[in-house]
Amino acid sequence: MNWLLVIAGAAVGAPLRYLTDRAVQSRHDSVFPWGTFIVNITGCLILGLLTGAVAAGAASSHLQLLLGTGLCGALTTYSTFSYETLRLTETGAGRYAAANVVGSVTVGLGAAFLGVSLARAWWS
Repeated sequence: MNWLLVIAGAAVGAPLRYLTDRAVQSRHDSVFPWGTFIVNITGCLILGLLTGAVAAGAASSHLQLLLGTGLCGALTTYSTFSYETLRLTETGAGRYAAANVVGSVTVGLGAAFLGVSLARAWWS
């Protein structure tokens, strides 16, 4: 049963990642990978909210499998982040590559911490 929850979440997360990436990237005339950046930060925020909700007893382990492992696992993408950072470096856009790495890690961690804090505030 648990694996069905993961599959269901991933079935939503993967197309959502692709469609969001394309929509965001089409609106920016920049080599910076805004689409991937946005989906990764959004996934960090969702996972932070979910983690905080589970810790507060407001969400179940089934919801954690559906949204955390399934949806967020398919929505966020470390491989694309790595590939796009490498491509930026190879094409001479080293500053964009560095901004992608520093920004993704910093803002991603901030979004996760924000999510946990918001969940604690709501369910405490």
